[in-house]
Amino acid sequence: MSGPQKLVLVSGATGALGPRVVGALHEIGMSIRTLSMDAPSPGLLPLTIETQIGDITDVNAVQTAMSGVDAVVHMAALLHIVNPPLSLRPQYERINVEGTRIVVEAALNAGVQRLVFFSTIAVYGYGQGRLLTEDSIPHPDTFYAETKLAAEQIVLAARRADGQPLGVVLRLGAVYGARIKGNYQRLVRALARNRFLPIGKGENRRTLVYDKDVARAVLLAVQHPAAAGRVYNVTDGELHTVREINQAICTALGRKPPGVYLPVAPVRAAAGLVEDTARLLRRQSPIGRATIDKYTEDVAVDGQRIQTELGFRPAYDLVTGWADAVQEMRRQGAL
Repeated sequence: MSGPQKLVLVSGATGALGPRVVGALHEIGMSIRTLSMDAPSPGLLPLTIETQIGDITDVNAVQTAMSGVDAVVHMAALLHIVNPPLSLRPQYERINVEGTRIVVEAALNAGVQRLVFFSTIAVYGYGQGRLLTEDSIPHPDTFYAETKLAAEQIVLAARRADGQPLGVVLRLGAVYGARIKGNYQRLVRALARNRFLPIGKGENRRTLVYDKDVARAVLLAVQHPAAAGRVYNVTDGELHTVREINQAICTALGRKPPGVYLPVAPVRAAAGLVEDTARLLRRQSPIGRATIDKYTEDVAVDGQRIQTELGFRPAYDLVTGWADAVQEMRRQGAL
């Protein structure tokens, strides 16, 4: 779908990535309506946009928000946590799968021309050292990844009244930025305070993308005619070792990277002991084997398709991205 849109609906706009995406759409002159569970805090989003409060699993709220919309950017989701309890599975299904189904059906009924869906490279599962592409068979191994893959299938199966595909799926690499929470936020703060010791030599790879580049990829996915019905990995175009990531963050912080590391096997054994003890005491373990495995796994995902087909060019590499993110975190008082 080419040309500027009259109105774009953005779900989950108050999340970590929402303001970046809304800001990018606003800068190119698109009208924007947001649908979020919470009202945006003052200054978070441009004043000229229309905000609606609602749950993506509420059919009436979604239908109301979809009125007059030309394109949708669907970001709202229940995000990944390590070792979620089984009791959370229905919630992942309700929000990530059924919520997406409701959004897609409302978009089709409203005559929406393009729906951009935020997914994740976690749908590939453990790569076993292979370079993964959009043609690799997914093997999701978490509730989050499983439900995201199921939601992808709903999006990709949807057809507009003219028979053309409605959706575009963006499988995001590990996103970092000033507002991103979770592991990378904790890592930056730990490195800033000299309270981080790497586990292992850091030779395992990671696939990252800066949040500002994600927003630029969204603009292409919303507008480019060739994007309809396609799946794209969104990355910075490179593969980085954990050691290189730590070095880039430390450079941005103006600190030396850690000079020593903890051996993997003893740390994993200790984490397992803590996990097993917590289970016997019927308590939540602060760390476990899965935590160590996640840190030391190799995640190598190719991001060339979106560059070849849509002309996406990441503006930030690892060094410039982390320099910008740390600078913004300092401005916000987050460091």
